[in-house]
Amino acid sequence: MQVKMKATLTVLAAAALMVACGKKEEAAAPAAPAAAAPAANEIVKIGHVGPTSGAIAHLGKDNENGARLAVEELNASGLTIDGKKVTLELLTEDDAADPKQGTAVAQKLVDAKVAGVIGHLNSGTTIPASKLYSDAGIPQISPSATNPKYTRQGFKTAFRVVADDTQLGSALGKYAVNDLKGKAIAVIDDRTAYGQGVAEEFAKAVEAAGGKVVAKEFTNDKATDFSAILTTIKGKKPDVVFFGGMDAVAGPMLKQMKSLGIKSKFMGGDGICSTELVKLGGDAIADDQVFCAEAGGVEGEAKVGMEEFKTKFKAKYNADVQVYAPYVYDSVKVMVAAMVKANSSDPAKYLPELAKSDYKGVTGQITFDDKGDIKNGALTLKTVRAGKLETLAVIR
Repeated sequence: MQVKMKATLTVLAAAALMVACGKKEEAAAPAAPAAAAPAANEIVKIGHVGPTSGAIAHLGKDNENGARLAVEELNASGLTIDGKKVTLELLTEDDAADPKQGTAVAQKLVDAKVAGVIGHLNSGTTIPASKLYSDAGIPQISPSATNPKYTRQGFKTAFRVVADDTQLGSALGKYAVNDLKGKAIAVIDDRTAYGQGVAEEFAKAVEAAGGKVVAKEFTNDKATDFSAILTTIKGKKPDVVFFGGMDAVAGPMLKQMKSLGIKSKFMGGDGICSTELVKLGGDAIADDQVFCAEAGGVEGEAKVGMEEFKTKFKAKYNADVQVYAPYVYDSVKVMVAAMVKANSSDPAKYLPELAKSDYKGVTGQITFDDKGDIKNGALTLKTVRAGKLETLAVIR
């Protein structure tokens, strides 16, 4: 019995020793190397600013959606810069069309170290913000700010992809006299950098073409009652009333003109040249009564690309293009094309390539002059017929 127990204990001890040895060998075995983590894409931040709140939020959202569409397409394309996979990140800010808020959000984007900025929409916010971007060395492309001052401050970072108010106001002034046969013309502006600027250029062109400005009145960009200035204007019996401002004000103004029995032609710049104006003006807009000019435009074969963009935009956002979404879209693409060409998203390195851009976009060929303005910028004259904006002519 004792012998058997001893034998059993010996066997058990040997088994325990073998298990222990196995554990030591297991512990000593080198761990399998961990799989290398995939390299993260480089993030490149691009800012977009527009009024996505307030009376012209529909225009700001239109612009923002144009930027989103471009960024999504570029990311889906497998974008690389200097051989590295890049993901674009769009940082969007709302300036509410207010200059003070515009500079606040511009500083926010500077602090976020964005590689570039698309915006702002209004001249009144674009101009003060442009100094902050210039001081930080950050390239800025405005798709819609038309006041000439924006690109005449000497900032090498400021670019614009549409014609300015000198061209816009001049073309409309000539059209009012030569085509609409306006002899007595009234001018109203909303006192913003955009509205006042385009109204002044229009008035100059009217007088140069032989017309007479019989009244100059002003309102503000938040006004809703125009009875006093319209009553004054009615007494001057104008053939044409020009408004320098945005569609949110122009729509109610047209309704009040109708209620006062003013049957003058109504003109404005790109600020009123939107599908929203037709909704806001409603039955106060008669066929061939409203004339406006969009600071941009395509003709010939380029129309196909623009129509394809509008179809794609409508499918994506279930909304028609208001005015400047395609110009925002092109602005993003031309900026990124400059980064690719420079092999860098560093503003100091790609800025020279941006200045030398020669890019074919949906809005046409984009090249800049030494001020940062688009070369050979187009204007599209439009009118409203049967409740829709119709193109009359593209001029350069």
